[in-house]
Amino acid sequence: MRYFQYYLISFVVIGIDQAVKMLVHFNMEMGVAGQIHLIDDIFKLHYLTNPGMAFGMELGSDYGKLFLTLFRLVAMGGISYYLYLLIHKKIHRGLIFCVALILGGAVGNVIDSTFYGVLLDNAPYNAASPWFHGQVIDMFYIDIWEGRLPAWIPFWGGQYMALWPVFNIADSSIFIGVSIILIFQKHFFVEKVIDAPAETPVEINDPEPVSVGSEPENPS
Repeated sequence: MRYFQYYLISFVVIGIDQAVKMLVHFNMEMGVAGQIHLIDDIFKLHYLTNPGMAFGMELGSDYGKLFLTLFRLVAMGGISYYLYLLIHKKIHRGLIFCVALILGGAVGNVIDSTFYGVLLDNAPYNAASPWFHGQVIDMFYIDIWEGRLPAWIPFWGGQYMALWPVFNIADSSIFIGVSIILIFQKHFFVEKVIDAPAETPVEINDPEPVSVGSEPENPS
């Protein structure tokens, strides 16, 4: 039962993440045209797909996306096993909760990469196969600033960028889990010190003092 309750956290994250993605995919128009303002111009729903890693970065080769998806699958298995070990060793519950959040977020995005190219037909046009080439659906957009960066900035100078990326429930779950671990790491990773049992003092009977110069008594 103790294993189930923590893995259930991951399943809840996966369920909510996939439900929101399906609602966005089937009910919103992609891009600015379908954008919905939730809190003025700051917090919006903005449907887009992410073909690569975080912040829209991609691996250069034709098999980059396939490698990325396979890596995510391996990482997902590693996190799942790590969660099992934490529960088995009865580590701090806060740390177990955070790892469960991270696992749920990782699986949520792996589902997109693995199956959405087939189920939603959203693989890039030049993908070798729709399998393992699906694009991750993002929808939450915090519009802090967007515009063209000054030309003097190295690498990104002159590019049009948004200060905050578009993200999804899975990304949020991973971010929250990692953030809590970093903030409370001193509480989560405290080593238990086992006190050694106190030794029982041993009484030493001192011999009776003998007076200097005195002769021993004659027992007769």
